[in-house]
Amino acid sequence: MSFAPFPIDAPSGGRSIQAAVAGEALIDLIGQADGRYQPCLGGAPFNLSRALSRQGVGTHYLNPLSADRFGRQLAGQLVADGVRLSRPEPVQAVTSLAVVEVDPHGHPQYAFYRDGVADRAVDAEGLTQHCRVLSELRLVCTGALALDARDTDRYLPWLATQRAERRCVVVDANLRPSVMPDIEAYRASVHGALAMADIVKVSDEDLLHLAMPGDDPLIRCGNLLDAHPQISLIALTLGAEGAWLLHRNGIHCFAKESRRLKVVDTVGAGDSFLAGLLAHLLCQAQMARAANLVEMLQNLLYHSCDQALQHALGSASLCVQASGAGAPTWQEVREWVGRGERYAA
Repeated sequence: MSFAPFPIDAPSGGRSIQAAVAGEALIDLIGQADGRYQPCLGGAPFNLSRALSRQGVGTHYLNPLSADRFGRQLAGQLVADGVRLSRPEPVQAVTSLAVVEVDPHGHPQYAFYRDGVADRAVDAEGLTQHCRVLSELRLVCTGALALDARDTDRYLPWLATQRAERRCVVVDANLRPSVMPDIEAYRASVHGALAMADIVKVSDEDLLHLAMPGDDPLIRCGNLLDAHPQISLIALTLGAEGAWLLHRNGIHCFAKESRRLKVVDTVGAGDSFLAGLLAHLLCQAQMARAANLVEMLQNLLYHSCDQALQHALGSASLCVQASGAGAPTWQEVREWVGRGERYAA
């Protein structure tokens, strides 16, 4: 089966909104060798919104943004990538900051400054109302810092309503346990979100932070499916070692990049992966004229899962070869996947 691209050349106002994303938009202050800090636009939900839109998915970003300089830069980038803002008027609260230091082993260490910030000026009722006016909305996404236990009342009731209204719920676990004051409360909050999800993205590290039992990541994913029986799909990312897509019906697909990549940085790679996965699934639903995405997901066959995973991996592969969450377009990914050799288990 071949897939036609979404109308990525359409203006943002001309695309129906199929996806709504809630969560942080922040500035990463990345430590440099000379002691200075380089500011970069970031936040997993912010990156996901951009990546979805660049793949042709009509996307709303649901959280408010600040009137400060950083907030205007975040808003400007979203709009430039075709994302619609549910709250185009800026708020006076400041923009979230993340200070990022890379340890001698190359692993980033984070410190977040998020008290009284713009993207947390939301409530469940407001998020719900913004979604209800989007007549063609098929899926909602959240994760990362939005799963902080201190924000449970903001996001979990909203997710429950989206599930009740038969929209597909997507949760990107993307845990940051080192910056959470109460790890048990944080873990419970993440599981609260996972209990409403149809699609989950996790890394092998996320599964360890969630304390899922098992000797390897696939066993832990199986236990996660057992713990949350409404989940249809789990995307398990393993960095350079590839990714798995696991369906509740027993389908397991694996893909790993077969080409040597010129990695510039890995910022936003997981977000591009998830955007590619969702864009492909939405395209499948569009071609199948599926009335409900949740029902379509429950009945996916191996070929559909495999093609979606290949597209997701291609999205991440292109992202890491550009600087600073350089999300590819749908057509760029299709060309990349078409030129490569598949690598599957």
